[in-house]
Amino acid sequence: MLAPFRALAAAALLAAPGLAPAAEPLHVRIDRHIAAGVPDFKKKAAPLTGDEEFVRRAYLDLAGTVPAVAELNQFLTSPEPDKRAKLVDRLLAAPGYARRMAWHFDVMLMERRPDAKVPRAAWEAYLRVAFSANRPYDRFVRDLLAADGADPNTRPAAKFFLDRDLEPHLVTRDLGRVFLGRDLQCAQCHDHPSVDGYRQAEYYGIQAFLNRSFLSPDAQAAGAVIAERAEGDVSFMSVFDKDKKQHTALPRIAGVRPVEEPKPVTGQEPRAAPNAVAKPANSRRARLAGAVTSPENAAFARNIANRMWALMMGRGIVHPLDWDHEKNPPSHPELLDELARELVARGYDLKWLVREIALSEAYQRSSERPADADAPEDRYLVAILKPLSPEQFAYAVMQATGHTDAERDAIKKLGPKATEEMLDGRLAPRLVAFRRALGGRPGDAGETFSATLDQTLFLKYGAAVRGLLPARAGNLADRLRKTADPDAVATELFAAVLSRRPTADERQDIADALTGSRDRQTTLNELVWAMVASAEFRFNH
Repeated sequence: MLAPFRALAAAALLAAPGLAPAAEPLHVRIDRHIAAGVPDFKKKAAPLTGDEEFVRRAYLDLAGTVPAVAELNQFLTSPEPDKRAKLVDRLLAAPGYARRMAWHFDVMLMERRPDAKVPRAAWEAYLRVAFSANRPYDRFVRDLLAADGADPNTRPAAKFFLDRDLEPHLVTRDLGRVFLGRDLQCAQCHDHPSVDGYRQAEYYGIQAFLNRSFLSPDAQAAGAVIAERAEGDVSFMSVFDKDKKQHTALPRIAGVRPVEEPKPVTGQEPRAAPNAVAKPANSRRARLAGAVTSPENAAFARNIANRMWALMMGRGIVHPLDWDHEKNPPSHPELLDELARELVARGYDLKWLVREIALSEAYQRSSERPADADAPEDRYLVAILKPLSPEQFAYAVMQATGHTDAERDAIKKLGPKATEEMLDGRLAPRLVAFRRALGGRPGDAGETFSATLDQTLFLKYGAAVRGLLPARAGNLADRLRKTADPDAVATELFAAVLSRRPTADERQDIADALTGSRDRQTTLNELVWAMVASAEFRFNH
C-alpha cells in the first residue's frame, strides 16, 4: 500500500529542516548508495571518464553547449588535482547555467506547447531571472501556482495555467505529473485498477483547488487572466459503481492535512474593485501553492530530486519520472530519500544539488561498459548516453562551427558595452529552427530519443546547420583555411567539434581528404558538417 510508504517519507522530510547538513558531502554519500548491494562493484562499474569526456559532459549539462577550443585546452593542460570541481563551480557561476536551466524547465513545465497567452520571450526571461538568482524551488513553484496573470510584472509565472487554457482535466493531470511525480489520469474515471495509491479522490482533490477558477478577458493584462468564483464544488463517481453514487471532493493534496473551509455567507462576499480580478475571500486556488509545496507533502521534494537526478544522469531513480507508486519502486530508494531530505534541508537549492551530483563518481563514470560486465542503466555503473536537447544541439553547433566565437568577436568591437547578454541575444533567435525540427510533439517532454527522416533531412540539407559552415572572420572554417598543416587541421577540427584529440587513424583520414581535394574549402566545410551530424556529436556521453 502507498499510504504507509508516503507517511514514512513525509515524516523523514518533516524532520529535515531542523537538522544540520551532514558533515560528509552528499556526493560521497551518493557513491556509497550506488555501490551498495552490487557484488564486485569495482569490476562491474566503469572507471572514471577521461578529462576530454568530462569537460564536454560538464559543459553540455551545466552550460548547454560545448567548450570553446581555448576553454578545452585550458582544462586539459591544467595540472590542478581539483580541476574538475573548479570547472563545475565555474560553470555554475556563469550565465550559461541559468540559460541551460531555463531551457530544461521550460520543457518540463510546458512540454513544448505553443505559446498562446504568454509570449516566449517574457517566459524565458522570467525563467532566466529565477535561475540566475538561484531562487529556491519551493518558492519558484509557489509563484507559478499563485500567479493570476493580472500583474504584467508577474504575468509570465501564470503561463503554466494560462497556456493550458485552465482546462480542468489537463491542469489536474499535469499538476500531479509535473510537481508530484504521479500521473493520475487513469483516476479521472475510477480508482486505478492495479495501483492502490492512485485514487479518484486524490485526482478530484487536486481539481477542487481550481474548479471555481476561470479565464476572464482583461485588456489591461493584454490577455486573459485567472479569476475565481466564490462557490462551486467538484463531484465525481466511478464508472464501475453500479449505484452511480456521487462524491464531493474538497481541495486536498494526498498526505497533506486539508485546511478547514468556511462556508460562504450569502451577501457578505466582498465585491471586486473596478478593473480588479474577481477573487473570493476564501480562495481555493490561493491555497493550492501552499498545499503542493507543504513540508507534509513528501512527493514534492521527492519528485524534483528525482527529476534533477534524471537531468544529470540520463534516467530517474523512479522511472518514468511521473510514475511514482509502489509497483514501480525506485532503483535506489535510500538514495532518493537522501536526495530529497538534503534538498529540503538546504532550502530547495537546486544549484547545490546539481553540484553534488556533478561531483559524484557516479556522474563522472565512463560511458564505455567494462568487458563482460552486466551494467543495466538503472544501476548507474556506466554513464548513460543522453541525446542533446534541441537547445543544446543548437548552441553546441554554433560553438563547434565557430559561429559563437565570430559573434563574440563582433560584439567585442562595441567596447565596454559588450556583454554576454548581447551575445545570447544574437544566438537565441536561431533556436526556433532547431526546436521546430528536433523538438518533440506539443505536450511531449521528450524523455526518449528517436531520430526521424525530417531530422535527418534537417541536418543534411537545412540552412540552420549548413548556413553556419562557410568561412567568416573568426569561425572554424576561417581558422582551418588559414592552417596549412593537415595535422594541425585535424587537431583544431576535433577540438572544436568533438572536444577531444583525434586518433592517429582520424589524423590520417583528414590528411587523405585534404590531399585528394580539388576544392580545399569545400572539403573543410564538409568535414565540419560530417562531424556535427555524427552520432558522437548528437549525444552527451
